[in-house]
Amino acid sequence: MRQSPATNGNLVREQKRTIVIEAAKRPEAQKLRVAAYCRVSSDSGDQLNSFMAQMHYYTALIQSKENWTLTDLYADGGVTGTSAEKRPEFQRLLLDCRRGCVDKILVKSISRFARNTKDCLKTVRELKALGVGVYFEEQNIDTANTSGEMLTTIFATIAEKESISISENMRWSYQRRMQSGTFIPPSLPYGYIHQGRAVAIDQKAAEIVRRVFAEYLSGHSAEQIAAGLSKDKVPCRYGGTDWNAMSVLHLLTNEKYTGDSLWQKYYTTETLPFHCKRNRGEREAYFAEDTHEGIISRSDFEAVQRLAAQRGKRIAAAQHLPYPFRRKIYCGNCGTVFRRKVVRGVVYWSCMGHDKRGQESCATTQIPEEALQAAFLRVYHKLKLHGEMILQQLVRDLRSVREHRMLWNPDVVELNKRICEITDQDRMLAEMNRLGLVDPDIFIAQSNELAWQLCTAKQEKERILGAGGDDAVSKTQDLLETLETMPEFLPDFDGEVFSELVKRITADERDIVQFHLQNGLALSEPIERRMR
Repeated sequence: MRQSPATNGNLVREQKRTIVIEAAKRPEAQKLRVAAYCRVSSDSGDQLNSFMAQMHYYTALIQSKENWTLTDLYADGGVTGTSAEKRPEFQRLLLDCRRGCVDKILVKSISRFARNTKDCLKTVRELKALGVGVYFEEQNIDTANTSGEMLTTIFATIAEKESISISENMRWSYQRRMQSGTFIPPSLPYGYIHQGRAVAIDQKAAEIVRRVFAEYLSGHSAEQIAAGLSKDKVPCRYGGTDWNAMSVLHLLTNEKYTGDSLWQKYYTTETLPFHCKRNRGEREAYFAEDTHEGIISRSDFEAVQRLAAQRGKRIAAAQHLPYPFRRKIYCGNCGTVFRRKVVRGVVYWSCMGHDKRGQESCATTQIPEEALQAAFLRVYHKLKLHGEMILQQLVRDLRSVREHRMLWNPDVVELNKRICEITDQDRMLAEMNRLGLVDPDIFIAQSNELAWQLCTAKQEKERILGAGGDDAVSKTQDLLETLETMPEFLPDFDGEVFSELVKRITADERDIVQFHLQNGLALSEPIERRMR
């Protein structure tokens, strides 16, 4: 019988032999894809010079690192640092980071990156989760390090306080100039332009202003004037030719057309994030006469205000708008317009498709006018109660959606590629000049040519970005301003108020109608089809 080998009492396993399989290819160290972000001056010439200077600086800096390669340079010009939403190039940088195109971001300082502590930390944390570190040169902080976020919080708070201090100084400066009557606002009404440090008349637009005042005094309503301007393809303040009654009424009630100025109708909050609010007595207002050349005489302006006050009364509104629902109600089933009819002394609005072709063609039944009026009054009071919050949020959402949509615009994508090609050519040229491989005169000529091409591409990109989607934003802002001027409580249906706020109504067989406001926002409201 085979005997087991003697042991010391412990069961010892045999040592396993491990075979090492050599790697077929050693991994190579990947270069970090580094992006640089900066904000430059709003002046076009200074902006170009600043952009090119920073491009050369970051190109030289990144080329000095063996394991770095420059992805792109992102530069916002003449925009605030307190809100990331208002910086398109910053948003493009974040989008590229989310796509996995960037490993590291270089920024001169935290104040250039963000002056809002909340936004700064939110962005830093998102980038860190994406594996992207941010290096702030002035503070020598790298968010990829353990202590980076804590130091970023400290310096971001300091930057935020600095921003608030700057805003306070600017606010004080504005108020001093308002008090002295020398204030020139950055935004001027339709018909005026900036001319150096003065306000000048835009003669072409001024003729339109005079036309609007003349037509209103001759008996035309704001809606009729808007329709005439749209028909004649008259350019609006924000582009396009689609005028509405709200735009006309704002024009008719602006005292600046007389040459006088009422300042601080709106004010900016003192804490971040800054918000613009209508001045309802919370702040001082400043009125000054003859601050600039007038387009309309004071007598005509006062006559318009008296006429507008008269038309605001219900009797006058009924005279000018006998049927405010006319051509305003459309069927949600067949798309035809509703018509007015009277049955046993009761006014109804009925789908013409249903009336002509019967129940089988369209199931939408008639609606009492009284029910529509009651539904509008409910919508109106809801808007007065919650409208400011809803519409301001809508403006912010529209701007955000527009920016993200425009980033995918084929023309913008091609321009981004073109900008990248030009920057690559400029980097190559700078490197050749550094190595002494190009004549100095040729270098200057080529550098200037590339600078011109870069400026042209960026201007075209700004034009495309500025042309898309601003109409909805401007209409929402107009709607908000119009709503603020209307009474807090509306006891009875007012046809003129309805026409100013509502573009159309959609109705179908359900006991719900949709009020489509002038800015495109649709609000649903239940109705009763049976008269009590």
